Parts: sequence; structure tokens; C-alpha cells
Amino acid sequence: MAAKAGTENKQHEGEDRSRAAYQGLRRMLYRKELVPGQKIAYRELAERLHMSPTPIIQALKWLELQGFVRHEANRGYVMAPFSTKEIEEIYELRELLETSLVKPAVERMDAAALAQLKTAMEAHRSAQRESYLKERLFKNMEFHLTLASISGKETQMRILQNLFDILFLKYGGNYLPVSSLQSVDEEHQRIYDCMVRKDADTARAIIAEHVSSVKRQVLEAVRQMLAEQERSEF
Repeated sequence: MAAKAGTENKQHEGEDRSRAAYQGLRRMLYRKELVPGQKIAYRELAERLHMSPTPIIQALKWLELQGFVRHEANRGYVMAPFSTKEIEEIYELRELLETSLVKPAVERMDAAALAQLKTAMEAHRSAQRESYLKERLFKNMEFHLTLASISGKETQMRILQNLFDILFLKYGGNYLPVSSLQSVDEEHQRIYDCMVRKDADTARAIIAEHVSSVKRQVLEAVRQMLAEQERSEF
């Protein structure tokens, strides 16, 4: 029994170290210390995170499943490159999911849910006046996820969270023009007003146009960035 308990303890310790490594790598993604296309030296990562290579490799496997990392023959692990196709598909999925969750959210909308949504809306409005772009983007994501969570559709909510994860950690949202962020408060207010009136059709239309518009702007900015990188290589 003691041997079995010892084995289980070691297994739990290994899982804990892998989770810690995973969270450490996510922080590096957030800080842009790991960027698309970068070659990954896992031993160097282990040194930076003060861990052995084993939990780092496990964490890289988890990130590979999520689309952040690729394992290539003779190269090892590399950060997945920028992909306009991936960005386009993510925003298309966002539009499908978010609009589909509006009706069940309206059906479950009560005073507590409205208060929760209003808090998220006002948090973004407050962050909008700050100079830190990532904070504004994070609060914008929270508004959309708050609205989606009110629907009670937990599986779809998790998928939507994963989509935001990729956009936020891999692409950083740095390609959304600041000028367009100034109109987001207005759109949030319109969506909130629709929720108050229980007007699902108008809310769906506003969300669909918003996500589609952001997709166009982000794709244009990323294509421009990639074109500039290509010119600089010559």
C-alpha cells in the first residue's frame, strides 16, 4: 500500500509540475516572450522557469493540441506561425457561436444577469480610458464571455473561451486599430439595451456585424504586417 501511495504521490507531483509549466508558458505567450514562428529551445525554457525539461515537454504537448505549438521533424517544437486562414476561421466561429447564444441568453435574462452584464460593460468603458491596450481587449473579451455565459450553454461557452484564448495569446489583439475600439462601448450599450428589451434579433444582428467588422480590420492589419516583414527580408 505504501508503495502504491508513493507512486500516486509522484504522479500527482508530476501533473502539478506540468500544470505549472503550462501556466508559465501561457504567461510567456501573453508577454510576447514566445511569438509565432519562433524555434523553441525547451531546455532554455526549463532553465527560465526553473524546472526540469520533462514538465516543459508535457506543457508543449498541451499547447500543441491547442494550436499554439507545432512539432516538426528534425526541428523539434516551434511556435505555430501567423495564419490569416486561422484568424478568419476563428472570427467566423465566434460569429456563429455568439449569435447562436443570444436567444438562450435572452430567455434566461433576469435582474441578476442584467446586473452582471452591466458590470462587464462598465468595466470595459472604464478600461477604455486607460492607455494599456491589452487591458481594454481583456475587458472586451469579458463582456462577450459574460453574455455567452448567461445562455447556460457550458460546452459552447468553453469552445468560445478557447477561441478567445488563441486570439488573445497568439495574436495578442495588437492588430485591432485603437480607433475601432472607441466604437466598442457604443456597441456594448446597444447589445445591453437589447437584452433589457429581450430583443434577440437585433442583438444578434449587432454582434454579427461587430465580429465581422473586427475580422476585416484584423485581417487587413495582419496582411499588411506580413507584407512588410516579407519586404524587409529582401
